[in-house]
Amino acid sequence: MVQPTAVTHGWPDDPVPLAPDTAPVPEYTFGSLGDVLPTLVAGQGVPGFEARIAELSPADRNCVFLIDGLGWEQIKAHPDEAPYLTSLLGSSRGGTGRPVTAGFPATTATSLASVGTGRYPGTHGLPGYTVRNPETGELMNQLRWKPWTSPRVWQPYPTVFQLAHEAGIHTAQVSSPIFEQTPLTKVALSGGTFHGRLSGEERMDFAAEQLAAGDRSLVYTYYSELDGAGHRFGIDSDAWRGQLMFVDRLVQRLAEQLPPRSALYVTADHGMVDIPFDEQHRIDFDEDWELRAGVALLGGEGRARHVYAVPGAEADVLTCWREVIGEQFWVASRDEAISLGWFGDEIDERVYGRIGDVVAAAHDDVAITASVNEPHESAMVGMHGSMTPAEQLVPLLEVRS
Repeated sequence: MVQPTAVTHGWPDDPVPLAPDTAPVPEYTFGSLGDVLPTLVAGQGVPGFEARIAELSPADRNCVFLIDGLGWEQIKAHPDEAPYLTSLLGSSRGGTGRPVTAGFPATTATSLASVGTGRYPGTHGLPGYTVRNPETGELMNQLRWKPWTSPRVWQPYPTVFQLAHEAGIHTAQVSSPIFEQTPLTKVALSGGTFHGRLSGEERMDFAAEQLAAGDRSLVYTYYSELDGAGHRFGIDSDAWRGQLMFVDRLVQRLAEQLPPRSALYVTADHGMVDIPFDEQHRIDFDEDWELRAGVALLGGEGRARHVYAVPGAEADVLTCWREVIGEQFWVASRDEAISLGWFGDEIDERVYGRIGDVVAAAHDDVAITASVNEPHESAMVGMHGSMTPAEQLVPLLEVRS
């Protein structure tokens, strides 16, 4: 006799929040952006540094070309628009064909500080797009440096460029003139000589000249417009693809001008994901009473939030955020995020209060926007910040002469 198939009725199980310890932590100390310059200058004999990325070989002349928003996965997905970059994928990370990680959050201010200081967010102290200043209680925008805060108080460590220059390395930055006097440049990228050049082609040509200007050289150059196109139009847009095609030509232009005994490294500060404009993918904090309950300040950005609770409400805010968005975000308390190494292996005392009482990092293609308080950021198509591969993995492509 055939028994009937059992049928279970009732409500589905309660959703289970993502465990914070399942987040893919960046490869601090051996394979992140903060490890690149220390490795390069160690190979040039600068005292006090050691080679952290074991796969890289020393060179007398090193050039780092950082392309804002050029994620590893985005290169792999666009071989037709980026044939030269695609041809270099196998050279990444010392010929292993592997990427490095940006660090958390995967955002420009944090990443540039990691690159320039050779330190991680928990020590250099720029752990997000906007973070609370414990001294004033205000949100500090670390990209635009508003409200004004003393740069050397906010980030007191010397940059790798400064230390290399003091050790006799010919050191130069070649970038847009608009960045020369910005506080972010001063705390993250200063040292040696800044050379402002308007066009991308001018930057490539002058970077090659500066590389040849010293027997041992360290040159940094930067291009931001790819990131701008991604934020405004998305990485699935013709505008972004056009910028990628231009970037591909810039890299080849620089590579073909390398002087002898040089190594060019092409990297990025983060990748990017497109977030659809609907309620399923964009959760508006300013319209969500549950997420707002007990919150004094909302920092960070859509895919990497620092949440500052009203004193005494920290545990309730953590519980609520886990219940409301825990299936889509890794949600951790400050101490959990620190102990799990999200911000690196150490946290300076001055940085501890800058990190949110609750830290939320997106797992899915979703963002927590703030339509009233962050109208510009909320209107962006492309976003970044979290620990997903599309945001976190960046190239370290290599060309040698």
